[in-house]
Amino acid sequence: MEMALPSRKTRLVGDESLENWEPVGSGGFGDVYTARHKDWGFDVAIKIPRTDVGYKEATLMEMVSFEFVLRVYGIYQRSLSTSGGSMQRGIVMEFMRRGSVESLMNDLSGPPPWSLAFRLAHQVAAGMNFLHAERIVHQDLKPSNVLLTENLDARLADFGLSRVSTSALTSSSEQTGETGGTYKYMPPEAFDASYRPVRDFDIYSYGILLWSIVTGEEPYPAVADYSLVKMLVADKGQRPPCEDLEKMGVEGLKELVGLMKRCWVKDPNKRPKFNKVLKETEELFSKHRTAIRDAVDQVLKRLDSPNGNQHSETSASNRRPPHQAPERSKSIDEVDMPSPITRHPPTQDASRSSAKHMTDEEKENFVKVKKADLIQRVKLVVKIAEELGIMVNPETYDNIRAEKTSRGQMRVLYELLDSEGKKVKVAFYDALKRNHQLLVEDLGGF
Repeated sequence: MEMALPSRKTRLVGDESLENWEPVGSGGFGDVYTARHKDWGFDVAIKIPRTDVGYKEATLMEMVSFEFVLRVYGIYQRSLSTSGGSMQRGIVMEFMRRGSVESLMNDLSGPPPWSLAFRLAHQVAAGMNFLHAERIVHQDLKPSNVLLTENLDARLADFGLSRVSTSALTSSSEQTGETGGTYKYMPPEAFDASYRPVRDFDIYSYGILLWSIVTGEEPYPAVADYSLVKMLVADKGQRPPCEDLEKMGVEGLKELVGLMKRCWVKDPNKRPKFNKVLKETEELFSKHRTAIRDAVDQVLKRLDSPNGNQHSETSASNRRPPHQAPERSKSIDEVDMPSPITRHPPTQDASRSSAKHMTDEEKENFVKVKKADLIQRVKLVVKIAEELGIMVNPETYDNIRAEKTSRGQMRVLYELLDSEGKKVKVAFYDALKRNHQLLVEDLGGF
């Protein structure tokens, strides 16, 4: 189907204005590139949709210019002389060098510091409240679609599935295998083929997104099949576990867990509206506002360290428009704006303060007091166990490896820590600091 021409007020961007093209990734709705705009003097992201449905994303995004929504600069347009005069079009958008919430959690090997997590929760709520006020349902709210500015502020992205809330759901087998959206973030009612999207869809997704942000995990990690997720969510009413979160002593976390549970209730009519959610997240973030600058500085220092990977330079052969681009070596499933940041393990010296040192007694006490937090948030359990060496007996090590989740692995490791004395706890703290520097600092260690 031929795409409709953009309105007169829409800015058109052609090849003559763009240089240094680089392929970034591929998703269910199109291919993404970065390029330098010669006249504007900065890099932009360009998404080339595969269908007119993807192209309509630009119209929706133009309607919702807002602080926490990704900005659209115009429409990329090029005549295809070999295709009977048809046009190749794309969406010219902000380029988010810091990637997404998903890539941030991968890079940190876990969740962000608490103050940043609360700010992200609030900013996403603000963006979604604005979308809903404009009668737009996002319909694909998940960590990879919350992009990050240089200062790690949130920008809602990927409106490829968005619809004005009175319209019908368009299926997308390419994205989920069944219906539009990403199925682990879909509400139970959306698994019905006759479902028509409304705002309650996004409220449910937001609840799952909150859980993912504060845990640093994907929901239902052991389940990869659509039909199994449908059975768990829609038929059995299962939701991501919150027991460990509820044991933590973080200010405002109990209220945030209560909010996510209200967002993901089965009955759509009982879910809160985003204008109510926004008031709650603003109050919760206010409890952590004074710590946000230090948290952002810590994370940026980590990302910008020699062992954190920024967007690497590509060869000149890749710096060309999409109609000339060589075949990409990587396809990123379900991500339309993938991150330029890849996961690298932290180093022992990253963000280390030379002015502070903990005594062995303080390290031992940290391991005891922060047990619930560490069981929930530590991800590199096997690596830490390996670093402890002979302090971890072979049976315990095998039991750790046999667990499918990091929480289960940490529970096994804590059985050992609880039974041993100061020496093992101090060694564990030191290994934890090497592998989860930001987490340790976020929990009050140094």
